[in-house]
Amino acid sequence: MGIRTALFPVGGLGTRFLPATKAVPKEMLPVVDKPLIQYALEEAREAGIENFVFITAHGKMAVENHFDRNLGLEQFLAERGQDDLVELVQIMGTVPGRVSYVRQMEALGLGHAVWCARNLIGDEPFAVLLPDELLRGDRPPISDLIEVHEETGGNVISVVEVPHDETGSYGIVTPGAIDGPIIAVEGLVEKPDPSVAPSNYAAIGRYILNPAVMDLLGQGRRGAGGEIQLTDALAGLIGAAPFHAVVFDGSRYDCGTKLGFLEANIALALERADLGGDVAAILKRMLP
Repeated sequence: MGIRTALFPVGGLGTRFLPATKAVPKEMLPVVDKPLIQYALEEAREAGIENFVFITAHGKMAVENHFDRNLGLEQFLAERGQDDLVELVQIMGTVPGRVSYVRQMEALGLGHAVWCARNLIGDEPFAVLLPDELLRGDRPPISDLIEVHEETGGNVISVVEVPHDETGSYGIVTPGAIDGPIIAVEGLVEKPDPSVAPSNYAAIGRYILNPAVMDLLGQGRRGAGGEIQLTDALAGLIGAAPFHAVVFDGSRYDCGTKLGFLEANIALALERADLGGDVAAILKRMLP
């Protein structure tokens, strides 16, 4: 059975982007002209995933509205012959029941957010995509993980190599056998001090997980920062099932930071046929 369901944890407060996120969810901030969350959903959909579960929190109604139909707007645009814009705002098409929402009522960490969706997963493996990580490749990046999962089963995560002094900001893999971009995972540790980090392979927010992780998350064990860490639960699964990491080969923008968010806007604007030339000219004019 393929991966049919993807989870999108979007309950964070987005404090790094205040005051912009006082009333607007961070995930709704636009990268060029599309909300950040939409890039993650399109990645999952293009990889063949059918069901989309958003783990939200108080104040995130804008996310729900964005993936809903707005029949008044569609009619307004259609009456003016702007059919191209009608297609743009019909993000989910006309198939109902593919999008679900569940509330994370306390900010207890990523692991807790994933656990909140346990009743929508059942006994199937599932994907997790963190919208803060905007990934661009020759094909949907989550597809690489799905492909490895089909071959090996178990759990599969995406990693990149980071500078060693930045390992304290990530979940870090203890690598075993390496076969091209595929790494056997022998250990995982959340935000280790660089002096004791087992490698510089850092998890970057794309996961294919077996439902057994929900049992460990349900134990409510607190880790780094006093939160229920997904990394800690995944570490508890090592040895019980195959576990692999896939080194991501593409462009990565950490939109959880201001610089990463700005970089993503510039990079994606430069890619656009309707914007790239003008943006390049603006940058050339602004830079000394």
